[in-house]
Amino acid sequence: MNNTTKISCTIGTTNSAAKLGLEIWLDDKQLFDTNHVSDQQLEWAINEDEADHELRFIMKNKTTEHTQVDEHGKIIQDARITIQNLCFDEIKLGQLVIDLTEYTHDFNGTGATITDKFYGEMGCNGTVSLKFTTPMYIWLLENM
Repeated sequence: MNNTTKISCTIGTTNSAAKLGLEIWLDDKQLFDTNHVSDQQLEWAINEDEADHELRFIMKNKTTEHTQVDEHGKIIQDARITIQNLCFDEIKLGQLVIDLTEYTHDFNGTGATITDKFYGEMGCNGTVSLKFTTPMYIWLLENM
């Protein structure tokens, strides 16, 4: 019998009319794919194999039309994807998300590719990545 652990999160958008896309992958397995993000709770059970894993959130379909700027170049309206309440076995990762995730993007083709911290919102097409190991309880003990 394989033990499983639960991964869950809440996704949403700051502009529901924007039709932003999102894919969620665990290693080489796609868990979720939509071309129009809406507010929803997502949950998956994964095997507790002794292995390294990577959870990836990939924002897609954002265009320059999704961002409005004023005459001074200041953003006055934007469309972003929110990822909140990331939990492993109902334990909120909280600060671990900021400490351990990486957000890689290129400002939707307008700048060089950068890798930065992730603070809960994706504003550019790109990838948020969280690497972890299972068994989950050992990873949580080592990182909390």
